[in-house]
Amino acid sequence: MHEAPPTPSGASTPPSGAPMTPAEPLEHGLKQRHLTMLGLGGVIGAGLFVGSGAGIAVAGPAIVVSYLIAGALAMLVMRMLGEMSAAMPASGSFSVHAERALGRWAGFSVGWLYWFLLVVVLAVEATAAAQIAHGWVPAVEPWAWVLLFMVVFTAANLTAVKNFGEFEFWFASLKVGAIVVFLGLGVLAVLGWLPDTDPVGMTNLTGQGGFLPNGWGGVVSGVLTVVFAFGGLEVVTIAAAETDDPARAVGRAVRSAVVRILFFYVGSMLVIVTVLPWTAQQAGLSPYVKVLDSIGVPSAGQIMNIVVFVALLSALNANLYGSSRMVFSLAERGEAPRGLLKVSGGSPGKAGGVPRQAVLASVAFGFVSVLLNLLWPDTVFLYMLNSVGAVLLFVWALIAASQLRLRARLEREAPGALALRMWWFPYLTWLTLAGLLGVLVLMLTDADARPQVLWSAGATALVLLVAVGRQWREQRERTGSERERSEREGSEREGSTFTGR
Repeated sequence: MHEAPPTPSGASTPPSGAPMTPAEPLEHGLKQRHLTMLGLGGVIGAGLFVGSGAGIAVAGPAIVVSYLIAGALAMLVMRMLGEMSAAMPASGSFSVHAERALGRWAGFSVGWLYWFLLVVVLAVEATAAAQIAHGWVPAVEPWAWVLLFMVVFTAANLTAVKNFGEFEFWFASLKVGAIVVFLGLGVLAVLGWLPDTDPVGMTNLTGQGGFLPNGWGGVVSGVLTVVFAFGGLEVVTIAAAETDDPARAVGRAVRSAVVRILFFYVGSMLVIVTVLPWTAQQAGLSPYVKVLDSIGVPSAGQIMNIVVFVALLSALNANLYGSSRMVFSLAERGEAPRGLLKVSGGSPGKAGGVPRQAVLASVAFGFVSVLLNLLWPDTVFLYMLNSVGAVLLFVWALIAASQLRLRARLEREAPGALALRMWWFPYLTWLTLAGLLGVLVLMLTDADARPQVLWSAGATALVLLVAVGRQWREQRERTGSERERSEREGSEREGSTFTGR
């Protein structure tokens, strides 16, 4: 195994001093540009380009505040995760940190929950991308497109990790470029500098009920709608383990990604609600298309279809990568079948490989999820989707709890490893935990979001039960072995005494 062995209490303790983590047996083929663009592109997806319309519909122009709140929450979580990952880079990222901070039950639980989240969401992305492609080429059935996407990205993830990095780099570049162009056109439209346009001014921010047409309750509802759009940043810290200098790479990626993503998200929303009245937006329809149509951009719908299509494929690729590395890390720590440890180009102890068995295991379950989504989208798959609906918040909460424990240990044992530090520790960490709890409570009071919390809590409870059961069984076996050894040693001593007599 490549992680530190568990202590008798069941928690892994890293050695004192830096580096805190042994070298990963995976290929170090990702460059800084890959990691930076992965951080930028990982969360810029269909949730922003299409799903933001639902947030505007409930919050009005104040959706800007909703994005600021949700973005700040995500930024704080990423800062905590960046601190731990810079000090202890590992392919399992927050799963490894949770194990070291809270015990093996925590590492097992958060690792498997996150893996399940990725492979279920992967089905949504593959199906949505297939529907767009089917619209372009009706002769090819959606299932055939899904098969093509899965095969292509499985092949990309089975080869050198730099291929994954290149895919994500160019996917993210297109998405980031599209948002930059959109922001530029939006600003020109607001100023009235585009042909056949008049200055908009602040009319749409203050009209139709004002900036807070639905009050602060609308802002809160907007937070519940948009907070999950920030999921995906975590993959940056997973990927950092496959760079030449993980500590430096993750620090730079986290610093740049959170600020730029806040700029893209909040900036986009500000442009949208300034150019058009918020009442013109509808849930399920892209507000970007409406803005581009209003300023006279030809074929705006098709342009955004292409961008959303690329965003979905990018997320699919990133989720397949993240899920394979997470289950590989679980196998390293004895929390998943050891057969998943096999890497291309050598044994698990030889650096420079790709965890092909882990990739195939993740894509296999991804195929199952896709089939369930195609066959029973409103029953079986809906239950699966609800069961991961709030898992991201549980994962973020465990990241915060882990950082509380590990920060104190790092300051005591390896202060030099803290290359990236959480701001105003521990106050902002506690504030983040309170914010996450507040979001969960608000979701319970919302009729639409409540099933997600309840189903996700049920899935989490099941995984926790398995984790605690495994740890209890291992403790029993360890106690039994120690008792047998003690009895055997006692018998040997008695035999020696008798012989000596």
